[in-house]
Amino acid sequence: MNLYIRYFDSETLVSTADEAIEFLKSIDEIGMNSVLEADIRDYVASDVFFPKRYKVRPRVYFIIIKTEAATMVDFKEKRALRPGGMITEKGHGAAPAMMKLNEIREGWYEGTMDFKRVVLMPGTGKFQYRDTRFSAQVKANSGMECYNRIVSHLRQRVDERSQFPSVKGKNFKFRYLGMAKPV
Repeated sequence: MNLYIRYFDSETLVSTADEAIEFLKSIDEIGMNSVLEADIRDYVASDVFFPKRYKVRPRVYFIIIKTEAATMVDFKEKRALRPGGMITEKGHGAAPAMMKLNEIREGWYEGTMDFKRVVLMPGTGKFQYRDTRFSAQVKANSGMECYNRIVSHLRQRVDERSQFPSVKGKNFKFRYLGMAKPV
């Protein structure tokens, strides 16, 4: 586990808390003290992988990020991403969600969407949002095209004030069915 440290244009990639503290001591504005040193050592020893931000003065911070990157180039090019940010699908290995969404794979897709549909309440004559689930099988080239076709279909059939979820959100799911038309 390495540590990426940045303060304005000063940045480094180190492998131990001692190296990190030495780097920070070399920057006069930070004002390294025993409390800050102890906090950095605690952060390095912890299981927390979120970046840690330390206040130097109002609206001025330095940041420490835990990374698997071996070199600064690897870190900058994001070659050492943690597997926690990946999704897995049966038998297909791991891939980022956006790559799966934009992956070109012609055939049939099943898309399911939960959206807010505007409906007229018969007794009152007022309109109300209702949570609605819609599922369809469409021919498309990617998950993104599947989403666009479903939204296009729904826009022609529901009130224009209805609200559709983001393609990247949890309210849209899709799966590839294959090249043959599903029965």
